[in-house]
Amino acid sequence: MQQRILITYLIAGIPLLFAQAPAPEPPTSWIDPATGHLVVRLTREPGSASLYFNQNGYTADGKKLVYSAPGGISVLDLATHEARQIVEGRARLIEAGRKTQRIYYSREGAVFSTDADTGETRRIGALPPHGGVSTVNADETLLAGAYVEGDAQGAQQGVRPTPEQQLHPLDQPADKAEMMERRWAARLPMVIFTLDARTGEIKIIHRSNDWLGHLLFSPTDPTLLMFCHEGPWHKVDRIWTIRSDGSGLKQIHTRTMAMEIFGHEFWGADGKTVYYDLQTPRGEDFWLAAYSVDSGARTWYHLQRNEWSIHFNVSRDGTLFCGDGGDPGQVAKAPDGEWLYLFRPQIVGNIGLDDKGFVQPGVLRAERLVNMSKHAYRLEPNVSFTPDQKWVVFRSNMFGPVYVFAVEVEKAP
Repeated sequence: MQQRILITYLIAGIPLLFAQAPAPEPPTSWIDPATGHLVVRLTREPGSASLYFNQNGYTADGKKLVYSAPGGISVLDLATHEARQIVEGRARLIEAGRKTQRIYYSREGAVFSTDADTGETRRIGALPPHGGVSTVNADETLLAGAYVEGDAQGAQQGVRPTPEQQLHPLDQPADKAEMMERRWAARLPMVIFTLDARTGEIKIIHRSNDWLGHLLFSPTDPTLLMFCHEGPWHKVDRIWTIRSDGSGLKQIHTRTMAMEIFGHEFWGADGKTVYYDLQTPRGEDFWLAAYSVDSGARTWYHLQRNEWSIHFNVSRDGTLFCGDGGDPGQVAKAPDGEWLYLFRPQIVGNIGLDDKGFVQPGVLRAERLVNMSKHAYRLEPNVSFTPDQKWVVFRSNMFGPVYVFAVEVEKAP
């Protein structure tokens, strides 16, 4: 009997031993058999990740990718794939500067910048209590962030996801929809503030009881800041711009039908075009919308259900788009959407009425880049083009741990 128990124990323990074994290191490169495109693994550290899709992750000279890893912040040479740590220890990466080689991040209640080439580091200034910075302006003179004011900070704790609700710090919380509803309904007082990169001076430029988030400076206009009203997309007027002195508050998109949703906004490299996911209505008809802040002109590019992506991005010359797809649990309920996509925009010719107030229609012609069926979409891939437009960078857990990868835009010969 004891022998039987021992054998049963050993057999039962075999899966546990295998489950605890470290995951094998993923391949450094392969040709995706479903698409014919070359995919390379850029990072070596398990748990490393590129930035959120609309934050600038490339140094001003276009030669380096900045990424976060469990040990700190590193930069990777896009030509040689050699990486070098520039910040050691726990730090929150904000983004790379567009004018200089400096990388911006926060740690221990303050904002810092480090030169990606020399490693020289400068403390910019202290953050407001509970405040966080999320964007750097085009000439690197200002940073911007938001926070909940005063006594309402305590009330916010009950509407944030707990660590147990996320398998990985970058994962979406398991109860994201309910959390978004709770936080939106709380109507907590918030402010948007700027932080002077030279003096550390903080200025409040906007107050609201809307849930303020996704702050993003124009990549070319140092005074133009985009932000959103967070919450359930079918209940909020999401996309706004404001000047860095608090003037010029402007709503970018106005809903025209019930259940119309729009969000995951990002700037074009020209700093004058706002792009965003648009659905008319939610989960039924899919567009990538573009808005010119100078002229007010609008262009809507149509997509098929399977081509809808959690995030889109655009190349620096505006001629190509990419998307990170989505699994059937996303809003599009796509039965075959687990792909990274390359999109070529095509404008629909107008042989009808010519009215400058009309939306210019277009279509995105899709090409599949990477099969993402082994990727768990609780982690969003967050695609971006490299500055030379030859690669699309993304993060993925397709091999278990999170790494940063890139897929070549041109199909392998």
